[in-house]
Amino acid sequence: MSEAILVTGGAGYIGSHTVRQLARLGRKVVVLDSLVYGHRDAIVDPSVDFVEGEVGDRALLQALFEKHRFGAVIHFAAFTYVGESVTDPLKYYRNNTAEPLTLLEVMRDSGCKAFVFSSTCATYGVPDAIPITESNRQQPINPYGRSKLMMEWILKDCDTAWGLKSVCLRYFNASGSSADGLIGEDHNPETHLIPRVLMALTGEITHLEVFGTDYETPDGTCIRDYIHVEDLADAHGRAVDHLLSGGASLQCNLGTGVGVSVKEIIDAAQEVTGLEVPVKYGPRREGDPPRLVADPSLAAGVLGWTAAHKDVRDMLRPAWAWMTGPRKGRYANTPGSAP
Repeated sequence: MSEAILVTGGAGYIGSHTVRQLARLGRKVVVLDSLVYGHRDAIVDPSVDFVEGEVGDRALLQALFEKHRFGAVIHFAAFTYVGESVTDPLKYYRNNTAEPLTLLEVMRDSGCKAFVFSSTCATYGVPDAIPITESNRQQPINPYGRSKLMMEWILKDCDTAWGLKSVCLRYFNASGSSADGLIGEDHNPETHLIPRVLMALTGEITHLEVFGTDYETPDGTCIRDYIHVEDLADAHGRAVDHLLSGGASLQCNLGTGVGVSVKEIIDAAQEVTGLEVPVKYGPRREGDPPRLVADPSLAAGVLGWTAAHKDVRDMLRPAWAWMTGPRKGRYANTPGSAP
């Protein structure tokens, strides 16, 4: 498949894994990333073109589309801190919802009609039922989730107006690192459970704080659906194939369908590393649903995608290799070098 793919936010966590996988498949990939949260050295394949810039920079986008004639866009670029979205909602609505309108306008004017969107299970809010299907009511409870849902609405309207076809991928809890441990999860600040468990083991934080042990779950802690980042990357490639082969617009969940509790994550981390996680238990955190687990059957039926990694230990092992290896040296390879 010769058409180039523009990946916005391709130097971020999920974006960099997707870019690497697309390049391995022989795809021509151009990454656009502002590097506010992304890392230039996470782009490890020398065939990938990297451009530093903003999704809302019309002149830059026009030049890129004129040069490359993109067949599809994968849009990762977004702010993702839920708590910050509550205290600074305008930052999220501008970056996550307003700025991409420029990208969509340039796509329309350039005739590019395939858009893969990095959405989130946060668009569901507190679910009506478990497991969560795509027909579940979407009623997000924070500005981050609302900013993503607004984009889903916009994409539907663009389909009606000028034939833009999109796949909105609603992630559950992205986890893990590349199989070789070369690239991984590198947020600052880090808020996700698995890296924080491992940071407690490396001594980067004094302990792991667990919010709530009295939920209506088997061990009292929250249950989530953890999906390996390389499985997410695979889904994005399949979504591009779906659109470029004439597929219709689609919104689908990406998860394993397996729920894992906070305590089970801690136990698995101790098993994988042989170390004891220092833990402090505290009260519930407002807005945390007891259980969030995906029904991923639509992605299986339409995209032919299922998660290859369903055992959380398969996510912890490469994440631990990343945390104790390349991440410490920022990185083992120089930018543009291939492992």
